[in-house]
Amino acid sequence: LEQFEVTSLLSFNAPILGYITLTLTNLALYSLLILLLILGLHYMGNNENKILPSKWSISLESLFSSINSMVREQIGMSNEIYLPFIYSLFCFVLFANLIGNVPYSFVITTSAVVCLGLSFTIFIGVTLLGLSIHNLNYFSFFVPSGCPLVLVPMLSLIEFVSYLSRSVSLGVRLFANLLAGHSLVKILSTFIYKMFTTNILIFILTLIPFVIFVAILALELGVSIIQSYVFCILVCSYIKDA
Repeated sequence: LEQFEVTSLLSFNAPILGYITLTLTNLALYSLLILLLILGLHYMGNNENKILPSKWSISLESLFSSINSMVREQIGMSNEIYLPFIYSLFCFVLFANLIGNVPYSFVITTSAVVCLGLSFTIFIGVTLLGLSIHNLNYFSFFVPSGCPLVLVPMLSLIEFVSYLSRSVSLGVRLFANLLAGHSLVKILSTFIYKMFTTNILIFILTLIPFVIFVAILALELGVSIIQSYVFCILVCSYIKDA
């Protein structure tokens, strides 16, 4: 599907360290667009010089309060130092998912490079955090407590592999769900379009599947929000385990 392909939009040679080819892809363009939308929304929600809060300000405060509650529940009230990171991560994933629901747009969260890149970066950060807190004692968590000595090597290996799988599962969960949903919408929209353009009788009969298709679109919007929330909850749980 062309909706998920990374394509080059602009390319030129720059005389930097020799001649380096700089390329602007749709992935980079939509990433920049998401950044500008997030900054613009927060700029519009700035309420420093107003007595009464605006609708944008109330919406952002509600969103911030929800993320703050999630961080407190998952990590703890004493670890709100991670709140800016979780809030920024949630906004990025949420806007990326929602923009992907716009027809003919590029969905950056269906890119394995983006999702696995986020996943690996968070995994490395959490591991370094755990090492900084517990030093080498961090590796003792891979040995189950009360485990017989004979089973320690096997169970430790299983725990270690399970821990490493986090670096993949976090990103795969995000992009697989969105990829499946957008693929389904693409297939159904193409089918319904062909049905609508057949004849008047088929057009009338297709109205019922079209209503179901609209419901699926609404469900896809819900999935975009839920996946953002689930992604951040898992990140919070990983930080808590560190």
